[in-house]
Amino acid sequence: MAAALDFAGKAYFHQQEDGAFVGNDPARGPWSAEHCHAGPVSGLIVRAAETEVGPEKMLTRLTVDLLRPLPLAGLRVAAETTRHTKTLATTRVTVHDLNDTLCATASTMHLVRRDLGPVANVKTIAPRIEDAADGPFPIGEIRHDLPGFAHYSDIRYPKGGKQGAGPKTVWMRTPQLLQGEVQSPIQALCPLADCGNGISWNAPTSEMGFMNTDLTVNIHREPVSDWLAADSISHWQPSGIGMSQSVLYDTEGPVGTALQTLVLFPPG
Repeated sequence: MAAALDFAGKAYFHQQEDGAFVGNDPARGPWSAEHCHAGPVSGLIVRAAETEVGPEKMLTRLTVDLLRPLPLAGLRVAAETTRHTKTLATTRVTVHDLNDTLCATASTMHLVRRDLGPVANVKTIAPRIEDAADGPFPIGEIRHDLPGFAHYSDIRYPKGGKQGAGPKTVWMRTPQLLQGEVQSPIQALCPLADCGNGISWNAPTSEMGFMNTDLTVNIHREPVSDWLAADSISHWQPSGIGMSQSVLYDTEGPVGTALQTLVLFPPG
């Protein structure tokens, strides 16, 4: 097994004195050298929402609408509470570029933590990191020659698992969200959660493009490991509309799900 990537000193973003988040190389998406991958930006959204609500409640749902490309040059993220009770809290989050153009909106749900002791649960067959082997990033195509998200992602596949078109399972380990700050478990989950369409593509990008316009993540347990996995499948329709759905895991078992609505477009 190849040595894991060294993420020391690497982070998706650094924050300027004026509060704006500037993307570092790991945040750069595959399609444009000037724009972010949406997964790390979703982590910034979670960070803002978790800060707004506080640690007594766990973020259990994130829905992000991606309205415009997300500039690497700088983003401003703001969260406001829309409801807060003893049991739950909800927030609305906005992401603007440095010209104050709205690039993304999001909503979150947070539920209070309780200690119930042992509860009945369903036993599931989960992928095991011990049975995984190093492999390439799921999408080979990058439409620029600068380092980006794929270069700063450790990737492993279940031994004997497929690496071509169609449904598949991928393990991923990624950098910290923000330079000089320890990320929360759900912030750490976001980069992988937004990769479902890139993991489970049904044809290469030379034949069909597949861009997601949103991301919805539901979490029932906070991840406890650096290595996280997605078991993903994409559904493509002749209408040009698709969907990617993923079950998300840490090394202890399932932690949640992710859904993306897809726009399909032929190349050229």
